[in-house]
Amino acid sequence: MNADETLNEVLVHLFQDLMDIEGRYLITDEFSDMTNNDMHIIEAIGVGEAKRSSQVAKLMSVTTGTLTRAVDGLVEHGYVVRTRSDADKRVVYLTLTERGKAAFEHHRKFHENMIANAKATLTEEELGILIRALKHLNDYFRGAYRH
Repeated sequence: MNADETLNEVLVHLFQDLMDIEGRYLITDEFSDMTNNDMHIIEAIGVGEAKRSSQVAKLMSVTTGTLTRAVDGLVEHGYVVRTRSDADKRVVYLTLTERGKAAFEHHRKFHENMIANAKATLTEEELGILIRALKHLNDYFRGAYRH
């Protein structure tokens, strides 16, 4: 297998494996009423101050309409609260409930553990090379495939 074929295989399998592993770890009995995408919406909303739904949609690279449909389920299951702005009723703010904050923390811990394990066998030099290479890949994919 040449370098191009190897790189393609590694990238495709890495992406598939990460999505599969994340799904199996995150969607536990406690959070069985949500999807990976729901977890990423919760991550985008965050635990700080309320965010405008338009901000969250931008972070997720989706339309506000798409986000609204996804957030409907999160509101229904008690993860998110919608609040309309007093100053402008068109503006909707999203905040996490206690249940939403628990899901956020569950997701954060998964990523923290994943990074700790990924770094465990690398030297500082190897880690620096990996970070630079992944940044280049990320920049390329964002530039080439995002509209």
